[in-house]
Amino acid sequence: MSQVVDFSGDNSFCPSAFLYQNPKESSQFLSLGSHVNVYFTPRKRSRITAPFIVSGEPKQKPSIEILPDECLFEVFRRLEGGQERSACASVSKRWLMLLSSICKDEICTTKEEPKIGSDLPKADDSTKKAEEKGEFIDLTEECQETDSHGYLSRSLEGKKASDVRLAAISVGTASRGGLGKLSIRGNSSTRRLTNLGLKSISRGCPSLKVLSLWNLSSVGDEGLSEIAKGCRSLEKLDLSHCPAVTDKGLIAIAMNCPNLTSVTLESCSNIGNESLKALGSNCPNLKCVTLKNCPLVGDQGIASLFTSAGHVLAKANLQTLNISDVSLAVIGHYGTAMTDLVLGGLHNVNERGFWVMGKGQGLQNMKSLTITSCQGVSDAGLDAIGRGCPDLKVFRLRKCPLVSDNGVVSFVRAAASLESLHLDESHRITQCGIYGVLTNCGGKLKALDLANCLGIRDVDFVFPLTSFCNSLRSLTIRDCPGLGNSGLGMVGRLCPKLTHVDLSGLKGITDAGVLPFVQRADAGLVKLNLSGCANLTDNVVVEIAKVHGETLEVLNLDGCRFVTDVSLMAIAKNCLFMSELDVSQCGITDYGIAVLARAEQLSLQIFSIAGCSLVSDKSLSSLGMLGKSLLGLNIQHCSGLSYGAVNLLLEKLWRCDILS
Repeated sequence: MSQVVDFSGDNSFCPSAFLYQNPKESSQFLSLGSHVNVYFTPRKRSRITAPFIVSGEPKQKPSIEILPDECLFEVFRRLEGGQERSACASVSKRWLMLLSSICKDEICTTKEEPKIGSDLPKADDSTKKAEEKGEFIDLTEECQETDSHGYLSRSLEGKKASDVRLAAISVGTASRGGLGKLSIRGNSSTRRLTNLGLKSISRGCPSLKVLSLWNLSSVGDEGLSEIAKGCRSLEKLDLSHCPAVTDKGLIAIAMNCPNLTSVTLESCSNIGNESLKALGSNCPNLKCVTLKNCPLVGDQGIASLFTSAGHVLAKANLQTLNISDVSLAVIGHYGTAMTDLVLGGLHNVNERGFWVMGKGQGLQNMKSLTITSCQGVSDAGLDAIGRGCPDLKVFRLRKCPLVSDNGVVSFVRAAASLESLHLDESHRITQCGIYGVLTNCGGKLKALDLANCLGIRDVDFVFPLTSFCNSLRSLTIRDCPGLGNSGLGMVGRLCPKLTHVDLSGLKGITDAGVLPFVQRADAGLVKLNLSGCANLTDNVVVEIAKVHGETLEVLNLDGCRFVTDVSLMAIAKNCLFMSELDVSQCGITDYGIAVLARAEQLSLQIFSIAGCSLVSDKSLSSLGMLGKSLLGLNIQHCSGLSYGAVNLLLEKLWRCDILS
């Protein structure tokens, strides 16, 4: 026994080796019963604590990351400062999504704000992966934009629209009162945006007033219902091409957002009558409704909407809907607050529908009416509308083939307050109809716009000048190939007070028709568009410059190939207030531009010489002189200008927007 006690580890007992060749077999020796009277040095402990052993993971310090989401939620809801919450949201994607799920009402307020110092965890792997994918957002950049109304505004498109970005917007704007306006435009690359993103907005942005969702197939009723619960101050909702949204989501909005004033639904295939019924019953402030290409919307929905909200609904845009005469009858009777109405592509509405709408006597406050591609509009219906809308000031009619001269003239005669009339692709309107409109407008018509009316042709008939339309200030006759010098002369004699004239695309007119027309405009022309009038020459432009040089501000001669430097000389000499000049595809040269540049009284802001092949590098200095006042310059397709000259011009006129 004394030998065992006095043992010091030398070779007298165990000479520098294990008792067993295999060290693992030592455990068998150590595990013997208590009757084994042997002492052995604890070599296994020394192996574990030895500094050169690398096997096994080093023990980590305790981290807040090991806490479950429930505990982190309780920690985060006690952060009162927006800066602290933003700092935490920048740590990881997990923390960001947790913070975005906290409602404003769930934040605990204390007298002393918790301090978040340098002991915060750094960005973890999820954050780095998000950064690599372009998903992680710098929260300091998510609350920088404001719109004209003064509240925060964000617009996302394509890949930028994702749940992570919406969560960052929610957290980043919460301390500044929350987001006021959110617009999301999706496309084929929008894949990371779901209902979860809208849920984040609903939690962190209770003051949201405007929401626009376009082309989003991944957002449905769940997301819209969350918006309804959290954003009760919503005033405007715009849904376009959102097939996953049904009546359920829109009903939730209607029942929870009483401040709703404007709703736009376009190409939403699963929204129908129940949504309109809910909007009419629960939104007392609803003033504007736009419904386009929603196949489930029918007479029942329109009737429910107008019977409930017709006394406040001021603007309605109804296009490509499966409605019939019943809907127009309801609008004509209950739309007492209606001021602006647009009807388009209503193929199931017949002549009786428009007639009943006019006879309903409910549209006494109507100010503007637009009817497009409605086959049921006839002369009788147009006359009834004119009588039923005594305060109508603006009327637009497009692609309605049944309307003729009689209908338009009777409408103008009945609508005594009419100030602006637009007729587009109304092929049964002739020169007689124009004469009837100008002589029966009651002296209040200020603007007449005729476009693509193939029925307007010169007729061999002398119209009696029994009355004049001295109130007309703006005349537009575009792309009416049948109108020539005779028709233009008739209009010029009837309307001597014109200031804004657009005769673009009238290839049938010549100097003989335009010269007396501009000479009779004794009020002084301010804007004149003669683009596409290929047969005009310098004689017309020189006369225009002499007669209207003191008032003319905008002149467009695009495509007038016979216009040369003579016209530019007359403009430089006589036009004192010219700000926009377009001589594209004209016969001007370097000399004409030099004359313009030397005109001291001329201060052009917009100048276009596109397609002028006779302009060369010699005009570089002249264009530079004009550039002192220019804001826009168009030199596209000028083959005479070299690449080097264009580059020099771009460098010299760096403040000017140049199209080259």
